[in-house]
Amino acid sequence: MGKFVVVGGGIAGVTCAEQLAISFPSEDILLVTASPVIKAVMNFKQVSKILEEFDVEEQPSTMLESRFPNIKIIESGVKQLKSEEHCIFTEDGNQLVYEKLCLCAGAKPKLICEGNPYVLGIRDTDSVQEFQKQLTKAKRIMIIGNGGIALELVYEIEGCEVIWAIKDKAIGNTFFDAGAAEFLTSKLISEKTEAKIPHKRTKYTTEGMKKEARTKAKADTVGSALGPDWHEGLDLKGTKEFSHKVYIETMCEVKKIYLQEEFRLLKKNSLTFPTDHHNESVTTDNETWPVYVELTNEKLYGCDFIVSATGVTPNTEPFLHGNSFDLGEDGGLKVDDHMQTSLPDIYAAGDICTASWQPSPVWQQMRLWTQARQMGWYAAKCMAATRLGDIDMDFSFELFAHVTKFFNSKVVLLGKYNAQGLGSDHELMLRCTKGQEYVKVVMQNGRMMGAVLIGETDLEETFENLILNQMDLSPYGEDLLDPNIDIEDYFD
Repeated sequence: MGKFVVVGGGIAGVTCAEQLAISFPSEDILLVTASPVIKAVMNFKQVSKILEEFDVEEQPSTMLESRFPNIKIIESGVKQLKSEEHCIFTEDGNQLVYEKLCLCAGAKPKLICEGNPYVLGIRDTDSVQEFQKQLTKAKRIMIIGNGGIALELVYEIEGCEVIWAIKDKAIGNTFFDAGAAEFLTSKLISEKTEAKIPHKRTKYTTEGMKKEARTKAKADTVGSALGPDWHEGLDLKGTKEFSHKVYIETMCEVKKIYLQEEFRLLKKNSLTFPTDHHNESVTTDNETWPVYVELTNEKLYGCDFIVSATGVTPNTEPFLHGNSFDLGEDGGLKVDDHMQTSLPDIYAAGDICTASWQPSPVWQQMRLWTQARQMGWYAAKCMAATRLGDIDMDFSFELFAHVTKFFNSKVVLLGKYNAQGLGSDHELMLRCTKGQEYVKVVMQNGRMMGAVLIGETDLEETFENLILNQMDLSPYGEDLLDPNIDIEDYFD
């Protein structure tokens, strides 16, 4: 009988299994994963008290077993969970009895349209490889969605027209407000520094981005999610000889998708790639495309294929039958502040779970790899604590902190960086040097509640401390962001 069983070979599952293996070196830890490769956290760096940076590396599962001889990997999907019997049944006929179980099965992409061969969901390494293969033959693609993966793709793709449809006013609204979006958008306009084709300008036009917004300050076996820098070393290049051409259709969603034959019978016209947003494109596209997309703003475009990057749904399906889990509004398994689900001896971590404890005022759950690692680590600590004694609430849930890269710029997000849940009772302070850095601070009653830092600002540690200690900053006023004042000296 396996005392500890972990399901899922992504960042949360592997981190959880590793931590259990360290806590109980003489016991076997079983890791059940449908994929022969696992995601390992490498080059872990604690940047500050809470911010952490790391690489995510895909490795054959044998490497994990050689690092931790007491981790035993069972390469199979889960068919059924019988929680009352403390037992899981795997696809390959195994029956595993557990003392404690941690479910880290991740999430799967929400596809805008199931079963259409021209719609690709990008979530894991397999789907990225499929995308890369399709892209080599493509002249034009359409990207639907406004999350992290869409942002990365739009910047990385070369030699292929990209029509990017987002339902928001500005790009990357999960991560930025319109001001930060505008700052990053200028990076799309300027030539990419490492563009592989020299002397070709990027063409960038945007549809529906209002002037006010600019001046004011976003598979069957489910593979595990992509980690940071997932596109490094991938050659994302289409058939055409230019660096990159992006056109953004804002405030719209997909109304209908037509295959070529359906479209021909409709006798509708599709639009060419818009060349300039001042001159609305009304020219009819004479080229025939494999698939056509009608948007809710009545525009119709043909393309080679569609990338659906519209977010994820927790992958709870294999575990629900016959078990009465409490589920969150987003479909995740609800967990308490010890990562326990509503069923005894079953824990969950990462994208599959919904944090349902009373969160700190400056923390929120987001399905990101940093939280998958923290939750996997903390779940293992809590599972171990039932035998070894009590545990403090993990510090990493006191403050939301995430560091990443968009459009080749370092991006640090802290606390309620988009004033999430603060209503209108807050102020924003901004500092922006075009092309270099963008600093936004969210203040409430003189206290810092969140921040967005783009570029090499070196402010993350100071701001992290100011958010954590909730010091009254009203006496400093605008000096807080004055570039001529060394803010770190103030708060040493």
